[in-house]
Amino acid sequence: MFQSRKIFLALLFVTASASSAPQSGIIEGNLPANVAQLKAQMTYPDAWLSGNYHDFTQWQQHARGLLRSALLTPESHRAFSPQTVAEEDRGSYVAQKVALNITDDNRINALMLTPKSSGPHPAIVLLHDHGSKFDIGKEKVIRPWNDAEKLTSAQAWADKFFTGRFIGDELAKRGYVVIAIDSTGWGERGPMVYEQQQALASNYFNLGRSLAGEMAYEDTRTVDFLASLNNVDPQRIGVLGFSMGGFRAWQLAALSDKVAATAVISWFGTYDGLMQPGNNVLRGQSAFYMLHPGMPAHLDIPDIASIAAPKPMLIYSGDKDKLFPPQAVKDAYAKVHKVWASQNAEDKLITKSWPELGHVFYKEQQDEVFPWLDKWLKP
Repeated sequence: MFQSRKIFLALLFVTASASSAPQSGIIEGNLPANVAQLKAQMTYPDAWLSGNYHDFTQWQQHARGLLRSALLTPESHRAFSPQTVAEEDRGSYVAQKVALNITDDNRINALMLTPKSSGPHPAIVLLHDHGSKFDIGKEKVIRPWNDAEKLTSAQAWADKFFTGRFIGDELAKRGYVVIAIDSTGWGERGPMVYEQQQALASNYFNLGRSLAGEMAYEDTRTVDFLASLNNVDPQRIGVLGFSMGGFRAWQLAALSDKVAATAVISWFGTYDGLMQPGNNVLRGQSAFYMLHPGMPAHLDIPDIASIAAPKPMLIYSGDKDKLFPPQAVKDAYAKVHKVWASQNAEDKLITKSWPELGHVFYKEQQDEVFPWLDKWLKP
């Protein structure tokens, strides 16, 4: 009897010891060991699809306020004070390098293309990608001049991702005023190296700011700048971005009610679908340009994009894009379609996955996107 009691107590001790043993802190993909428990808590209570809201306009204002607060960036009040520093005639349009106060803290150079025809014109904010290529930013989408080395680099990028075209120049030929700026770290605001990104993001937090927030806020200021120009119709401003620029595009549409139409190329999914071992968002570094503290506790990626509803939005992905798993994209598409449908605006939302394409914005895609923009911005 005594021996049986000793065995029973020993088993209790072993069981208790096993249950109280600490977990490993980190698992595959640099994820915390309790990732399953944390993901289960991501119920997105502030989403329109949560059922917690009944007035779409009020929800939109609430959700936009959450996102704006997460930027950790104060409002800017300085005049833009633009100044042309270089210019090139391109036939039906003029290319300019323009210096402007993008925020109270930053005066930067932008590239602008302006048709020679009489305005006011529709306009496009072009948002460059990441690509771990920092020597060029705005030049990835608008052809540079007076710099042979930069032009060679930009043309090689256009050849790789855009079938040799400069997206901005193609749009200017169609009658749009086009603008592109460098995000912090690219082009004339860099160039940095890949390993600097994490420290840069950390130091923004040390300064009470956010790297992702600064990028997002500067994009909204770019729209505001276009809307202030006499030769631009402020009711017909669209945004277009590829890769990280696609992320910036739907984010900008969510932040600014001045955006009339949005084209998103190769950056869409759900948090759950993207937070899988091997995915780029788990690597740190470049991910910090797209991380707003606390937002995933409130809204999923398609929930944020849906703040722009019921305005026109087009979202393209490639099924062979290794950065964005098809299921993650499909789940995100389903969410945004539910939101636009709830506002009787499904005709204003286009989503498409290209079976044979990867992480690119090729001519065949452009040939669908450009007329779609015309439909909404050049009625």
